[in-house]
Amino acid sequence: MGIARRGATNCLDGSTGLWRPLGCAAVLVALATPLIARAQFQEPTKEELQMTADPKAPGAAAVYLYYEEITDSRAHTSSFYERIKILAEKGKELATVTMPYEPSIDKIADIEGRTIHADGTVIPMTAKASDLIDVKAKGFQVDSIVFTLPSVEVGSILEYRLTTKRDEDWAYSPTWEIQKQYFVHKAHYSFRPGSFINMLYATYIGSGEEVVSDKHDVFTLDIADVPPEPDEDWMPPINTVRWRVQFYSTVFRSDTAFWSSAMLGWAGWVGDFIKPSGKLTDAARGLVAPGDSDRQKAEKIYAAVMKLDNTDFTRKKSKAERKKEKLKEIKKTEDVWKQQSGSADEIALLYVSLARAVGLKAWPMRVVDRSHANFDRSFLSSYQLDDYIAVVALDGKDIYLDPGQKMCPFGSMHWKHSLATGFRLTDNGAVIATTTGLTYLSSLEERVASLSIDETGNVTGTIRFILNGPDALYWRQIALENDADEVKKRFNETMHDIIPDGVEAEFDHFLGLDDYESNLIGIVKVSGTWEPRPGSTLSCRGYFWSLMPNIRL
Repeated sequence: MGIARRGATNCLDGSTGLWRPLGCAAVLVALATPLIARAQFQEPTKEELQMTADPKAPGAAAVYLYYEEITDSRAHTSSFYERIKILAEKGKELATVTMPYEPSIDKIADIEGRTIHADGTVIPMTAKASDLIDVKAKGFQVDSIVFTLPSVEVGSILEYRLTTKRDEDWAYSPTWEIQKQYFVHKAHYSFRPGSFINMLYATYIGSGEEVVSDKHDVFTLDIADVPPEPDEDWMPPINTVRWRVQFYSTVFRSDTAFWSSAMLGWAGWVGDFIKPSGKLTDAARGLVAPGDSDRQKAEKIYAAVMKLDNTDFTRKKSKAERKKEKLKEIKKTEDVWKQQSGSADEIALLYVSLARAVGLKAWPMRVVDRSHANFDRSFLSSYQLDDYIAVVALDGKDIYLDPGQKMCPFGSMHWKHSLATGFRLTDNGAVIATTTGLTYLSSLEERVASLSIDETGNVTGTIRFILNGPDALYWRQIALENDADEVKKRFNETMHDIIPDGVEAEFDHFLGLDDYESNLIGIVKVSGTWEPRPGSTLSCRGYFWSLMPNIRL
């Protein structure tokens, strides 16, 4: 067995179906000891119960007192254990736990949980967990087990353990996510690979220590004082900075051989999935007119798939709900059209099928979600590719489309899919390609203010925020997934840095919210009293201009 240091990325582990971001900040050591879950529910110390703040994490809403993750491929089990101290209201969000898994090969063997109040009162979890379907397609399904720990208060300690059992016919390797949303005091990781694995690699990024192995077959990592994962404006993709460790095995001796084989397999699968049937071809022809140009056909089909129920932006259905509604497994794009519902990826592939059915040259493309990762050719796993988009040839040019992104205009993409690398199908087979970037003309924001300021400094009026491109798409999708009060709250938060002290700006409503092909206009009501800075000789007009340079008065 060998461990090689390679470049790392953030990915979906292909065997477990679990999104497990990577991480490592210490030496990885192999031990020849039986792999057992060490953590039992622990009695809290007096200091833990009385803790109201953490000097190691000033201002944090919560901290991880302990985290443990144990994977035993020979016993086919994985165990996850957490102890979390809640220090502020926001930290209570951690009481709801969501764990993705593949139900065809993984079973939830056990879930235990409890809440411990600051006075030592213990409230065990008695409510049953919910099982929601995230993705369901031909030969593949990802569910999420969701549960909420009871009676959580600021000052509580949350504690739970979740164990999964894997089908013995499946092999898998874990991804260790070292950095969490909050500071981690102590963590323990263990991995015993299957006895059939003769070559094991680990990708690594951390604080400089090497990933090491020896002749033994159990790998462990014990680490303390892990800083929270970075979360800043204008960050590079998170996989370039987050601490992580990823194990994977491969029989290929070069990345060229691996990617050639992976693309060949993908091309065969996706080609079969998008092949339009007779019924789908009839449906596609009903969406266009005989005299339509290729662009008109492409736009009409795009508008049609945008009307479908995109389950990435609506509440996911449970197994019982799908059974009651008689929703069958999606095996081809025809099933998506028949159900008028599908995931973002399924709808993107449906668009390609419908476009091909009316004679358009269209291809699927599977890319890395650039909001959290860059494509890493040295990391030999195609599961780093997250999302599907569509490519259609119009007027001699390839146009990249994002039909899986609800409310995304024709001819545009969500920013996370721009300059993103992945597999693209062509007339000559699959290739590795990169999407185009967004131009500044497609990402403009204009602010137009109509304000009255009297001689005493009282200010009244409105500001119109005129948005297009990524900003418009962002707010339209926020409005799809949240109620009006939450949208208002978030928009108000974005204006803190551009509104002068003493003046209040309150978001009122959007214009053009449902028309994704038009600009989105946010109407903000302004009131309050303008107080010029000491010694300032600027006029009211000049003062507002200095604070809001993109606003026209």
